[in-house]
Amino acid sequence: MKNMVLTLSLVLILASGTVFAQAQQEAADEELKLVLLVKSLGNGFFEAVADGGVEAAGELDNVTSIYMGPSTATAEGQIEIIESLIAQKVDGIAISANDPDALVPVTKKAMKAGIQVISFDSGISEGGRTIDLAPSAAELIGRQQVQLIAELVGYKGDIAILSATSQATNQNIWIEWMKEEIKKPEYKDMKIVETVYGDDAADKSYREAVGLMQKYPNLAGIISPTTVGVLAASKAIEDEGMKGKVQITGLGLPSEMQHYVENGTCGQMALWNPIDLGYTSTYILEALVTGKAEGKPGDKISVGRMGAVTVGEGGASIMGVPFVFNADNIAKFAAMF
Repeated sequence: MKNMVLTLSLVLILASGTVFAQAQQEAADEELKLVLLVKSLGNGFFEAVADGGVEAAGELDNVTSIYMGPSTATAEGQIEIIESLIAQKVDGIAISANDPDALVPVTKKAMKAGIQVISFDSGISEGGRTIDLAPSAAELIGRQQVQLIAELVGYKGDIAILSATSQATNQNIWIEWMKEEIKKPEYKDMKIVETVYGDDAADKSYREAVGLMQKYPNLAGIISPTTVGVLAASKAIEDEGMKGKVQITGLGLPSEMQHYVENGTCGQMALWNPIDLGYTSTYILEALVTGKAEGKPGDKISVGRMGAVTVGEGGASIMGVPFVFNADNIAKFAAMF
C-alpha cells in the first residue's frame, strides 16, 4: 500500500513538473507585443518607422511589432492610447512624444504596470521612460550640415542659414555647432554671412531664400536644417534660375525633395532614416523586456544591423550620424517617406 502511495506521489510530482515546464515553454514561445506609438497617423515619416519595426520583429523572431498613433498630433491623443495599452498589458512601448512632460504621468503608470517604455525621435522627460533614443546628436547634425555644403561649394564662398524659428531650441543648437565646424582650417575660404528664419512656413521660407540670393550676389550656398525650409529654398533657387550657382543642403524628406535632388538643384541632403529609428527602437525594447539590458548608463545594447547603442546618463542614447540622400539613392527612399 505504501509503495502504491509513493508511486502515485511520484507520478503527480512528475506530472506537475511537466505542466510547469510546459507552461515555461509556452511563456518563452509567446511573442512579445511591442508598440511603436508615433505623433500622428498618415505621416510618411512615421509609416517608415513602422516598416523598421516590422523588419526588426522579423529578425528577432519573438516579437510582434504594433504601429499606433492618434489621428492628430496631440499629447491627449497619445495619453488615451497609452491608457488602452496598459489595459491590454502590452510588453513595451516606444513613443515619439507630442509633449515631453504631459506624457510622464501615464508612462510612469505604464512602467509601474510592468511595461517597458522608451522614447525616440521626440523624447519624453526623464522619469517617464527608461531610454530616450535621439536620431542623432546636435553636434553630429550641425557639423555634418557644414560638411555637406562644403562638398557642394568646393570649400569656398559665402554661406547662409535658413532656419525654422528663432526660438527652435534644436535648430539653434545645430547652428552653434555649424559655427564651430566652420572654424576648422579646411573651411578658411567659407563664411556664414547670415541666419534667417522662415518660421517653418513654406511661403515665408521661400521669401527668405529669395531675399538671401538678392542680398548676397556672391552667395555660394544655403543650409536649411528644416524639412519645410530646404524644400522652399530649393524651389526658390530653381525659380530664380540659380540652380548650379547657389547650392542647397539641409534636413529634408526624400519624397518631397526627390525632384530637386534628381535635377541637381540639391546635390545632397540628410535626415535620420526613420526605418532605422523604428528598427533600433524595437531592438532596444526587446532587450529591455527580455532582460538582455537594464538601460543603465554604460549599457551597450546590440541593435542588429545598426551595431550597438550605448546608454548615456539619464538614459540618453544616440542612433548615429544622419543618413545622406543623393541622386543615387533618393528614389528608393522617396517611395518610403
